[in-house]
Amino acid sequence: MIGFFIAILSGALMSVQGVFNTQVTKASGIWITAAFVQFTALIVCVGAWLMTERTSLGSLLSVQPKYMLFGGVIGAFITFTVIRGMEQLGPARAVMFIVVSQLLVAYAIELLGWFGVEKQPWEWRKAIGMGIMIVGVVVFKFK
Repeated sequence: MIGFFIAILSGALMSVQGVFNTQVTKASGIWITAAFVQFTALIVCVGAWLMTERTSLGSLLSVQPKYMLFGGVIGAFITFTVIRGMEQLGPARAVMFIVVSQLLVAYAIELLGWFGVEKQPWEWRKAIGMGIMIVGVVVFKFK
């Protein structure tokens, strides 16, 4: 049950962060904003690490496969695309497309067993659920 609340909080924080970042971009450039976001995230993460777990930095060397270490690179492009999406579509529409895209890609990752995720069987109910979400986006998009 706690995972449910954490996921809800994550979605809410992502939406608020996207709006904040889009507003900051109006006063600066998109890459300056993205760099600032990533830098401040680094400061928070280092602070949290110092106050909590203190896992060795060397443990990153044992990560396999090594391409898994590129999450931060992906994060920079996530920041960029969220800002651009919100600028062009507004927060609600952008987040709807972001969430549907996340769901489609996450389900494909599960179905195909990519990136070390345990392969899951095809389920019609999940496909129908995604279809309903897509219809919801279309309904929301039109006036």
